[in-house]
Amino acid sequence: MSSSITARGISISFGGRTVLNGIDLDIQSGEIFGLLGPSGAGKTTLIKILTGQLEQDSGTAVINGTDSRRLSGEERRRFGITMDNFGIYERLSCYENLKVIAGIYGVGKAEIYAALEKVGLADAAKTPAGRLSKGMTVRLKLARAFMSDPDILFLDEPTSGLDPVSAGEIRGMILAEKERGKTVFLTTHTMTEAEKLCGSIALLNEGKIVEYGAPEEICRRYDHQRMLKIHLTDGNEIALPHNRNSADKIAELIGSGRAETIHTTEPDLETVFMEITGKELSA
Repeated sequence: MSSSITARGISISFGGRTVLNGIDLDIQSGEIFGLLGPSGAGKTTLIKILTGQLEQDSGTAVINGTDSRRLSGEERRRFGITMDNFGIYERLSCYENLKVIAGIYGVGKAEIYAALEKVGLADAAKTPAGRLSKGMTVRLKLARAFMSDPDILFLDEPTSGLDPVSAGEIRGMILAEKERGKTVFLTTHTMTEAEKLCGSIALLNEGKIVEYGAPEEICRRYDHQRMLKIHLTDGNEIALPHNRNSADKIAELIGSGRAETIHTTEPDLETVFMEITGKELSA
């Protein structure tokens, strides 16, 4: 499988502060790639570099075979992008919001309505965007990204601030695009989202990638974090390392009848990130 996005040594600084430092990526065609990190880690800046909105200080980024600094207008139309700073015109209807940029992408009325249908906003086509809920506003941004049937989707924190039901619906739309063969570059600080959606991820901290790979592979590298959680008959719970040194204590608890349930906890991306950086991924 060929790479849709390749980055080598991407670095950029603002006002003397290094935002990205030596970023290397290989994102395959047709995969969902997740860039995870807390707010301020540099996730949005990287998207702007990859899509040609910013020029890096050093390094190279190649998108579908073209250097990101030399993307033509036609090549940019093959991207669908959602970002917080891509505003919605609140006084315009959902249809009118999409029509504003439809000409740039060379799409017509049929494609606009198809995009609204895809994200579940067909019945809200005439509704002013300012009257939409948070979840519906995210759907409208996705409709804008889907409208030109792009090869690559760049989705910057698409479920941030949504309730669990709305977030689940958005994830379903993203997975449907993958099934259609689209490449998805997803940024998030939500560990469960990455585990549900992404074939590969990178953990970004203070401008550097500190881990890279499939979510389950990364977690297995930190298998020493596995614990045994023992729920006691008095209602308390204790945690012991998942190794032979805990055997005597477990035998004692079982023998005395104090152990009610025992189960293993596997390391997740949150605990991995904490071990590497000392920070919470969701910070």
